[in-house]
Amino acid sequence: MSRTRHSVTTEAARGLVPESLGIYLNDHLAGSTMGVELSRRIAQRHRGGFGSEELQRLAQEIARDRASLIRIMDALGVPVRCYKIAGGWIAEKFARLKPNGRVVRRSGLGVVIELETLRLGVEGKYVLWRALEAVAEPDAPLDRDELHELKDRARDQVNLLESLRLQAATVAFAPGVPVPH
Repeated sequence: MSRTRHSVTTEAARGLVPESLGIYLNDHLAGSTMGVELSRRIAQRHRGGFGSEELQRLAQEIARDRASLIRIMDALGVPVRCYKIAGGWIAEKFARLKPNGRVVRRSGLGVVIELETLRLGVEGKYVLWRALEAVAEPDAPLDRDELHELKDRARDQVNLLESLRLQAATVAFAPGVPVPH
C-alpha cells in the first residue's frame, strides 16, 4: 500500500518514521560527513590564498547544515547510524588518493575536482532539503521555515562553488597560468 504525503508526516510526528526515510537521512548524513571533511580540507589548503574567506565561511556553513540534519533526524526519531558516518569520513580520506597528474605537488586539476565534488555534495543537500520540505506539514516536527532557509543556503553554496570552480578551471586548463593555492 502506498503512503500519502499526509500519512508520512503524521507518522513522523508520532515518531514512526518510515524505514526508507531513516535510510535516506542516514545516507545524507554520511554524505554530509564527507562534505564537512572535504570543505574543511579545501578551506585549510587555501587559507590566505584562492577564495580563502569564501571557503572558510562555506566550511562553517556546511558543518552547521550537518548539525541541522542531525537535529532534524532527532526530531523525527531517526537514529543516527554511526557506521554510515564512519563510511562518509573514510570515503573522503580515500578520495584524496586520486591521481592528479603530478607525483609530489598539487595540480590545478586537483582543485577543480575537489570543488566539483563538493558542489555535487551540496546539490545533494539541496535536494534533501527540498524532499523534506515536500513532506513537512504543520503537525509534523519539521520546521518549514528552517527547511526553506537551509534550501536557500544550499543554493547559494552551489553558486559560490560554481564560481570558484570556474576560476580554478580557467587557471588549471590555461597553459602558463600559475595554480591557485
